Amino acid sequence: MMAEISSTRDMDYDSSNAISNNPRHFIVLDAIARGMKSVDKIANAARLPREEVELIINDLSMQRLIIKEMKKRRFFGTSKLEINVTDTGLRMLNSKKQELHQQAEQLRQWKRSGDTTQLQSYMNSDNNRSWVPFMLFAGIMDILFFTSIMSMMGMALDPMESQMAAESGGGGTDGAGETDSGGAGASEADTGGGDFGGFDGGGFGDF
Repeated sequence: MMAEISSTRDMDYDSSNAISNNPRHFIVLDAIARGMKSVDKIANAARLPREEVELIINDLSMQRLIIKEMKKRRFFGTSKLEINVTDTGLRMLNSKKQELHQQAEQLRQWKRSGDTTQLQSYMNSDNNRSWVPFMLFAGIMDILFFTSIMSMMGMALDPMESQMAAESGGGGTDGAGETDSGGAGASEADTGGGDFGGFDGGGFGDF
């Protein structure tokens, strides 16, 4: 029986949500891990409002998943904020990517076998669907593969998914989406296995 990710479909920022259950926090964390050090660059890459990114960055900093530092500019004497991911943040990010890679591989297996019932069940789940934008952003799921599934089932993309699709340009490395798209951090994840469980968001002590 397919397990669902414990998360929320509401993609609006909610500071009461646990970071581990908030896909937008992982989108921002992944952008930082890719080397984006300023709020503006992160907001542009993640296609999120600047104000929301600032709130998310504060959350990540409080949990010691990132470090915020003021760097003095050499010539102008002014300072600018630089943001870097911590080892703890990177481990948490890679753990989530590994979990989602396993789910993406399961989706590919269902598509190859023509199991539309399981695909429909997965995509109709608010919990699972809320992680799709992060999967697209991180390169865990190829946009052509995702849109082919949605088209096959007659389902429309939501606004966040559409933004991520626009960001990717609708391109991918595998065309039909039958192999990994090799996005950022893909080498960190194990794509094997079909039986997956929910991510335990009870805290960060294990990272």
